[in-house]
Amino acid sequence: QGHLVESGGGSVQAGGSLRLSCVASEYTLSRNVMSWVRQAPAKDREGAAAIRLNGSTIYDDALKGRFTISQDRDKNKANLQMNSLKPEDTATYYCAAGLLWEWGSLAMRPDAYNGWGQGTQVTVSS
Repeated sequence: QGHLVESGGGSVQAGGSLRLSCVASEYTLSRNVMSWVRQAPAKDREGAAAIRLNGSTIYDDALKGRFTISQDRDKNKANLQMNSLKPEDTATYYCAAGLLWEWGSLAMRPDAYNGWGQGTQVTVSS
């Protein structure tokens, strides 16, 4: 089935930046979208950003301008650059991948994805 492995989480003060990376190693499931999904304590998972193989991106409206998703040229690595971090960004961030039949709001739904990483913790202190 393959693996999605995240890295880059950590602790930072408000206003700081972090860069998360996700490597799809030996990923054998069909996929055309990679996504970052986050889950804050006592909350449901929510889509943060997603990127298609053709480079199209989509973001949660609240994160636009602060978060940037990108992928490496070989399309096996997806990155999430997070700037101007706020305490409310504290969450476990998961890399997800899947084969989506349409773009748009579907890409922001965690249940659209069938491949998941183990998650990486991001903590933002005030």
